Amino acid sequence: MTVRIAFDMDGVLADFAAAIRRVESRLFGTPSTVAAETPEDEAEHEEAQAAHAANAGARSREARSRHDAVWNAIHNTVDFWTTLAPLDPHAVRRIHEMMLRHRWEVFFITQRPATQGQTVQRQTQQWLSQQGFDLPSVLVIGGSRGAAAAALRLDFHVDDSPQHCLDVACDSRARALLIVPEPDAVTENSAKRLRIGVARSIGEALEELEQKASGSQPTGILSRLSQIVDWR
Repeated sequence: MTVRIAFDMDGVLADFAAAIRRVESRLFGTPSTVAAETPEDEAEHEEAQAAHAANAGARSREARSRHDAVWNAIHNTVDFWTTLAPLDPHAVRRIHEMMLRHRWEVFFITQRPATQGQTVQRQTQQWLSQQGFDLPSVLVIGGSRGAAAAALRLDFHVDDSPQHCLDVACDSRARALLIVPEPDAVTENSAKRLRIGVARSIGEALEELEQKASGSQPTGILSRLSQIVDWR
């Protein structure tokens, strides 16, 4: 049967962290904790202004002002999402090649906030095309990734968010692969207890998917996952 795989964008394929650091450094000279925030954080903030306002006291006025200035600059940048560098310059082209060779159905899922210029979907499609993936299927969604994984009938979802992977593991039949770039024993052990695979990079995750798709003996992530449920 056709394997259906979804990939998160920021932190998996696109280097959003470097982009937001550049924006903050341009505005303030040095980056701060704003650079640690994700597009999902900002999107959820925009979708729940009242709840965020109730918790705003937890931030200092200066930190809040800095955060708003950075995100205002991002919102006002025409086609900001097309300007990000890839985390791995070969990953998107490799996904495309694997998709064609193994007849996978591939989706790209994101929760990026809107900016000036084209829609988030269009910007993301353009970026993926520039990286070597023609006709990309991009879904801009909020809410649970698990619900999306179930609706799309995914077999795998690759993400850098532990919460997204937990949602996928709990709310769908898809197997989640969590990207953890640096050793993090707490996160990795928690993921393994929840039957979530862990990879250091998108390249490592693709190696495991490649081995399974080609019929080789799985190792690492998929070896652990194959003990849970057989590949369809």
